[in-house]
Parts: sequence; C-alpha cells; structure tokens
Amino acid sequence: MQTRRIGDRSVSAIGLGGMPMSIEGRPDEQRSIATIHAALDAGVTLIDTADAYHRDADEVGHNESLIARALASYGGDTSDVLIATKGGHLRPGDGSWTLNGSPEYLKQACDASLKRLGVDAIGLYQFHRPDPAVPYAESVGAIRDLLDAGKIRLAGISNANPDQIRLANEILGGRLVSVQNEFSPAFRTSEPELELCAELGIAFLPWSPLGGISNAADLGTRFAAFADVAGTHGVSPQQVCLAWMLAKAPVVIPIPGSSRPGTIRDSVAAADLELSPEELNRLDVV
Repeated sequence: MQTRRIGDRSVSAIGLGGMPMSIEGRPDEQRSIATIHAALDAGVTLIDTADAYHRDADEVGHNESLIARALASYGGDTSDVLIATKGGHLRPGDGSWTLNGSPEYLKQACDASLKRLGVDAIGLYQFHRPDPAVPYAESVGAIRDLLDAGKIRLAGISNANPDQIRLANEILGGRLVSVQNEFSPAFRTSEPELELCAELGIAFLPWSPLGGISNAADLGTRFAAFADVAGTHGVSPQQVCLAWMLAKAPVVIPIPGSSRPGTIRDSVAAADLELSPEELNRLDVV
C-alpha cells in the first residue's frame, strides 16, 4: 500500500470512511465488521468516523463504537491504524443534521469519543462543520485546547473554506494537519481548498470521493470518460476516480465510504493504478 502523511503519521493513501455502516440503510454489524477487517487486511491504516455517524437519537457514536469493536476483534496488529473522528455535528434521530460548535460542547464530545474508542488520546480529532451561531475562532480554540491537553494527538477541520483553513492553522499555532472537504467528479468546488492544502503541506481528505461515479446513469453521460479509462485498464470506474484524485497532489488521501468488503478492496487497489498525463487531463475536463 502506498502511504502518505497526516502530520507526523504515515497512513495508507486510501482510507476507509465509516459513515455508511451506521446511518440509514446500514448493513448488519457482522458485515460491517467484515468490511473493516477487509480494509485492514488490504493495508488501510486510516479510518474516518464521527460521533454523529448514527441513525437513532439514543445511539450517538454508533460508528465509533463499531470501529472500536472491529479493531478489538481483528487478529492482526492495529497499532499503526489512525482513527480520525469528529465533533460538532448532531443527529436528533429524525434524519436531520444539526450543529453545535460551542467550545463546551466540543470538549464534552471529545471526552465521550475517547470513551467509545477506548483510547487515552484520539489520533486525529476534527471540527466537523462550522456553526454559524459560534465564532469560528472559538470552535477551533477548543480543538487547540484539546491538543494542548493531550486528549488528541492531531488536529483537523472539516467542511472549511480557504479563509477558515488559514485561521484554523493560525489558532492552532501551525499545527493544523488535515482538512476534510467534499470533493468528487460531481463536486469540484473544493479545488481552492485542495490547492491551499498542497501549498501548506496539510493533508486533504476528500469525503464522498466517488460522487457521480457510483451512479450508473452518470457513467453513461457526464462521467463517461471515467468508464472509458476504466475499460482501458480493466478496472472499475471507482478505481479510476480515486487514482485521479491521488494524482492531484501528494497531500490528497481519499476516504471512500464502504459497507461491503468487496468495495473497500476495490477502492484500495486504486493506490497502485497509474494514469497517463493524457488520461488525467481528459478526466480533469469532465
């Protein structure tokens, strides 16, 4: 497995997004555990989660607890696995998403995540999404305090714009190690954030990286180029999509969500797929 860096940690170039295993339409726990184990077998050492990845109001942190159980039941060494979780989003249980970026809440949420993950310090803790009701500097200040207190080892932000990235890095004293934004063939408006992260040496973690590619109808129209390139290499369009992202910059580490062992195995194979400059140019203009 090709590796890339998040702060001082070396992680797999492809991570695993845990959300599909815990929200609406989730599979049974046995299949989810098998998916996480398949990722570990394939060399994945970055698993992304959040306390808000749950379905019902009374199961906050469902995905964090699931990942902790999967790691505990895995037969191999998991000491090099970086678990990245997030705080600041909430799900009341009616399918909606709400926000709470107050420092008090973020610190309480971090303590709860620590217990669910069963660790002394969270590997990577990310502010999930800006809360318009709370000054951004105050929210990030709470992440700084958690870092200074040793409750988290690395600090990141999510769903941020360039100004927020610069501000967060300043508040954290240059210790911002990652930005997690939506980025995919269907959603490219985070290009400025990706470019800024590449300039600053901050890891850029695209969430929902397969947007558009997982829709068969799109592959027949707008994203046909991904299918054409996939056919040339004898691989899936999803692999081509992830390889295209990896070629964007050395700081890019996609975290495709998965709830089946087969899909994460397919995603991981993208780390070994090399696309030609002509193919990359063709995909860039889709």
